[in-house]
Amino acid sequence: MKPVDIGPATSPGTESGAGCQTCMADVQNMRDDRRIPIKKVGVKGLRYPITVLDRANSIQHTTALVNLFADLPHDFKGTHMSRFIEVFNEHRKDLSMPRFLSMLDEVRHALDAETAYSDLHFTYFIEKAAPVSGQKSMMSYECSYEGRVSDTDREFWVTVNVPVQTVCPCSKAISRYGAHNQRGVVTVSVQLGPFFWIEDLVAVVEKSASSDVYTLLKRDDEKYVTEKAFDNPRFVEDVVREVYDGLRTIGSFPRFKVQAENFESIHNHSAYACVEYDKARDGKEEGHGV
Repeated sequence: MKPVDIGPATSPGTESGAGCQTCMADVQNMRDDRRIPIKKVGVKGLRYPITVLDRANSIQHTTALVNLFADLPHDFKGTHMSRFIEVFNEHRKDLSMPRFLSMLDEVRHALDAETAYSDLHFTYFIEKAAPVSGQKSMMSYECSYEGRVSDTDREFWVTVNVPVQTVCPCSKAISRYGAHNQRGVVTVSVQLGPFFWIEDLVAVVEKSASSDVYTLLKRDDEKYVTEKAFDNPRFVEDVVREVYDGLRTIGSFPRFKVQAENFESIHNHSAYACVEYDKARDGKEEGHGV
């Protein structure tokens, strides 16, 4: 589609313009002479109900915060913002991981763009039983999809934030009465390769911490979780390394990144560690720590 100059619409009431919607000016399609292409233009901060895959219940309804963008050639004055919403609305009832890239393909074609981009943030819920009482409650996990699609490139990342508990190994080793412990968050980002469930990533992270955390705990559960964490002290360095090894058991991801942040209980700062893996760079032997 080439930009064309369309003059002002004929004034309502004239013979040629009365009731003629096709005579309305399409300002977005007018030519721009500044010769400055735009890398990303679109809609940001869209809140919308969506449906994603759920291992236990087949599907899960949730609400997403959506950003949708496409590139714009230098000679186009503007993009068609409504088309982003039109395409997204058609896909919102099935935003499984493969369908997300299909949605971006349609955005690209609807806007005659070379590249389409999106990042989509949503809360995912998993029913979780307390370790002793078996009492069930819903745990929430903040997740996101991020993708880019063009004729020559398709990239898709899934990120899951998992709350955990850690006990400091050093504090346990030097203290007579206990050890300081804290809640933290482990952020796992994987580039789409093998099929996996969000639950798979959550399980790897929770297994790698001193203890996982729960929404609902009775007294017997609290005792169990406290003692389990004390028996499994972990530095943030331990956590990211354990998650790294665990991700390798799920499948061959082209790239992934693991970050751990502990909200320290005796310091006025957080403890942080990060490790990355790139199959093209690291092969099968080692990752890259930060």
